[in-house]
Amino acid sequence: MTDPAGNPPFVPDLPMSGLPSGIEESSVFRSLFIAYPDSLLLVDQSGHIMLANPSAATLLGYAVDELVGLNVDVLVPDSIRPRHASYREAYGRAPRPRPMGTHMELVAKRKDGSEVMVEIALSPLQNHGLPFVVAAIRDIGAYPRVKQALQRARYSEHLAQLGRLAVDTRDLQVVLKHVPQIITTALQVEVAVVWLLDSNRLEFHVASGEGLLTGEEIGVRVANRPDTPPGFVLSQGRPVVVPDYRDEHRFDVPQAYLDAGLTSAIAVPLSDRGRVIGMLSVRSKEAKRFGDEELRFLESLSSLLATSLQRVQTEEALNHAQRLESVGQLTGGIAHDFNNLLTVIQGNLQVLEELPALAQDAHAQQLVNAATRASRRGAELTGKLLAFSRRQVLQPMAVDTRTLLHSLADMLRRTLDQRINIEIDTAPGCPPVLADPGQLESALLNIAINARDAMPEGGLLRFRTEMCESLPTALHSERNDPQSHAVGRFVAISITDSGSGMGEDVKERAFEPFFTTKEAGRGTGLGLSTVYGFVKQSKGAIAIDSKPGKGTTVSLYLPRLEETGSPAIEDKHADATIPPGLRVMLVEDDAEVRKVIHTFLATLGCEIATAATAEQALSVMDASAADFDLLLSDIALGPGIRGTRLAAEAQQRFPRLAVLLMSGFSSELLDADREVPQSWELLRKPCTRAELARAMARVLAGPA
Repeated sequence: MTDPAGNPPFVPDLPMSGLPSGIEESSVFRSLFIAYPDSLLLVDQSGHIMLANPSAATLLGYAVDELVGLNVDVLVPDSIRPRHASYREAYGRAPRPRPMGTHMELVAKRKDGSEVMVEIALSPLQNHGLPFVVAAIRDIGAYPRVKQALQRARYSEHLAQLGRLAVDTRDLQVVLKHVPQIITTALQVEVAVVWLLDSNRLEFHVASGEGLLTGEEIGVRVANRPDTPPGFVLSQGRPVVVPDYRDEHRFDVPQAYLDAGLTSAIAVPLSDRGRVIGMLSVRSKEAKRFGDEELRFLESLSSLLATSLQRVQTEEALNHAQRLESVGQLTGGIAHDFNNLLTVIQGNLQVLEELPALAQDAHAQQLVNAATRASRRGAELTGKLLAFSRRQVLQPMAVDTRTLLHSLADMLRRTLDQRINIEIDTAPGCPPVLADPGQLESALLNIAINARDAMPEGGLLRFRTEMCESLPTALHSERNDPQSHAVGRFVAISITDSGSGMGEDVKERAFEPFFTTKEAGRGTGLGLSTVYGFVKQSKGAIAIDSKPGKGTTVSLYLPRLEETGSPAIEDKHADATIPPGLRVMLVEDDAEVRKVIHTFLATLGCEIATAATAEQALSVMDASAADFDLLLSDIALGPGIRGTRLAAEAQQRFPRLAVLLMSGFSSELLDADREVPQSWELLRKPCTRAELARAMARVLAGPA
């Protein structure tokens, strides 16, 4: 290495003792500088690089000679360069050592313009009479823990993408087309194929793929035999990993795989209600490419895709059954698998977001936030499907309709067409309603969006509330289920628009799921059916008054809140009410969900024992030297004892044991709500740590 003038590299002349005779100190320092594993830069007071070691050249994408003479500002991304220059100027006036491990992660700009997450230690040499600073740079993206966390965040974001697509589209071909694209992008591999088993179960066919080889085009069929790649996976009934095709003897490896340079593979079955119906196959040119993280990612994708296949089959049955009931079965199946996945996704994202190593890294936080937003939207979409089947779990509480409507109107004024005038007319002294506030706001928003679409040139959107002692006679109709008709006093919330209105044929079908008069791509037909399900489940009623050219009024009749029935206000700081060392028996058959809930409990200061089945849980509790304080169990625990029966048995053996049940399958929670004692708490998945803490606080506090 030489400096810009061609002189030999400068090596600080620092005292060193104990060297064997014949070895020069400068030679030792030079060798140490060159061999040091961290990237080292020697920078003068003006910010110019005087020396760089090979590690720095490798990290930053330069040759060593190219780095010497450059100003360090070149290595700073453009967006933060002014801030960095100000910091460097201040540091030059008062240089001080800054060691590694201070969690001051930065981003360095490489020669090709790409960026790398780094941690930098600074060592000024002014105390030794030298006008330089040594900068030691370390690529923290290479840290195993950070690398794994970022990888999980990326996988979670892609899972949420597929989940959103699976819920948004009714076209299975669109989902099938995107699955291989998502896999190759997320895993950065060459080939991904979706195989589906024919109804006769004699052959597989290629349903979709990315990077398909010659002779493996869409529609190509392969025999379902154990000596073929897809047939072998079906015969095993579980994921299959191939570390190296060249050493594979369990089945016949097609020569085309080897000719294409493909080396390793992983395949995951697609199962529908315990029966294999296809598989996902992923191949790479890198040997031993696939591990546990990739396996979990593909299993999650497989579950989502299988759920989409189930949905298509269920939709075909809608011609032979009532629409609400058929779709209710569909959404129940989606909710259980998808909500378990969302529990894992959201839980890991919450843990990832709080990692100290990422706290100051804007890019990593951006990735985490994007994945979090996507997973929340996935949960919202699942909630929509559950709403119109009346299988969602509501959290009714006192809702001030005047405050809610004014808040909603403020948001709509910012987001709707400015030509739409919004008015609020609330009756004086109108009492609160008993409803789930989030679902009520969502219902009103759905109606407002329909009204906007009916007024393309603008118009009037009016919200009105009034008290009514009973429901209008017109609501006593088959459409509003007279057998379960609500009685009592109500608050009517009416939303009126001056739009195009509806004919009788459209009005009669307005609450049907998937019925829409909007053009393709502009509506799912879930809006009013979602509102219908929410209102009926809230023990209310809904009515539509509309005529072509005369506008539309949608009226929601919700029960008033009786003073004696006012629900308790939830503690927003429930974490503080969980006693340290609380002994919790956690029972969850999904390993990934169990891990997430375990992490939440640990951060709440609990002592936790875990089990995958009810039988294991009872055995652990019987053998424990100290009693447990809380049983936290999923309701569905595989083929064995259900969570409700486990709780009853455990509480009989340990009368002081508190019980908290959870499930991602909303109908299970509704059934449990009718079966279990009032002292038990029911928690819907996915849940955040705060929601878990609040549920625990309520059940530990005992009956009100």
